[in-house]
Amino acid sequence: MKTKPTLFVLGLLAASPTLAAVGEAPRVEVVATPDRGVQPQAVVDASGSTHLVYLRGDPSASDVHYAARQPGEADFGPSIRVNSEPGTALALGTVRGARIAIGRGGIVHVAWNGTQKAKPINPINGSPLLYSRSDPNRTHFEPRRNLMTKTAGLDGGGSIAADSSGNVYVAWHGQARGSSGEGNRRLWVARSTDDGETFAPEVAAWSRPTGACGCCGTAAWADSKGSAYLLYRAATGGVDRGMVLLTSRDRGGHFDGESLDSWRIAACPMSTVSFSEGEPGVVAAWETKGQVYSCRIDRETGERTLPISPPGGDGSRKHPTVAVNSRGETLLAWTEGTSWQKGGSLAWQVFDKAGRPLGPPGRAAGAVPVWGLASAIARLDGSFTIVR
Repeated sequence: MKTKPTLFVLGLLAASPTLAAVGEAPRVEVVATPDRGVQPQAVVDASGSTHLVYLRGDPSASDVHYAARQPGEADFGPSIRVNSEPGTALALGTVRGARIAIGRGGIVHVAWNGTQKAKPINPINGSPLLYSRSDPNRTHFEPRRNLMTKTAGLDGGGSIAADSSGNVYVAWHGQARGSSGEGNRRLWVARSTDDGETFAPEVAAWSRPTGACGCCGTAAWADSKGSAYLLYRAATGGVDRGMVLLTSRDRGGHFDGESLDSWRIAACPMSTVSFSEGEPGVVAAWETKGQVYSCRIDRETGERTLPISPPGGDGSRKHPTVAVNSRGETLLAWTEGTSWQKGGSLAWQVFDKAGRPLGPPGRAAGAVPVWGLASAIARLDGSFTIVR
């Protein structure tokens, strides 16, 4: 039996008179996560099918579910539980949910933070970072595997990316054996070159000692040119918590890093980050000081545009999600008023290819549940969907 997502908002944004050459502004559809799930993460494949993972159940002992929506369908199909051991995923804090990537042959790759009771255990200490993949027909998922072989201290959420050549990247921040403190945290990457069949032991993605903000999420992306990108929040000296972008042009063999911004704060803001891709590049999105930002990264040169942010804001914008359509228009969506054990509202803004706001902002008051956030995708017809 199919699960029908609640249609919360269906907006048609008016085109700006200065953007007549672009055409009509895209439609933005907002749907609920199936089964009253939280922390959805959606991706679209080349056929236009939407693939979704989300958490369901007790926030401290959740299950990871996968569901798909075919082109032209209004409903997501029946869900499949990804974690082979029930109740071993974490929803607490909003930053630790499952992440999804579509790899070669349509295989679905999923990574998530396991609970302290999850198996296989972390051989050093603490929670494991768990991984599973589907069969090519996406009818079932393999038994989960722990990818943390020489690191511990998993806290903020990990991330995953995959490309059409069989490379899979799973990233998280943690500590090497014997180290402690945020300043000694590093971003680690476990890489597979055989579609997730095997993974090499994790390695530090960057040699620079930036630290990593303990309970902030990370993001990973593999673009259509074979480059890999990672985004995380630093914690240098425990107070310098700017965003760091890492880029690899050799399929994860080496990453170069750069700072996207600065934020001096002696506390963890419990933030999440997002990637998408479209013409003419990869788009990254993050939060700083209660505002959300995005920038575009040229796939060929690595050059970045200046960050843009939606007009307005009261300092409570969090958990940005970004999507880019075939015309180069960008949807940036975020939550407002959410915090620990508190839901809030969903808001969004569409930007044209030049980074100018396109039409009025959208808002769905009270649409984000406790421990919730949203995930945006661009559909093949140029419209956008936000799963909340």
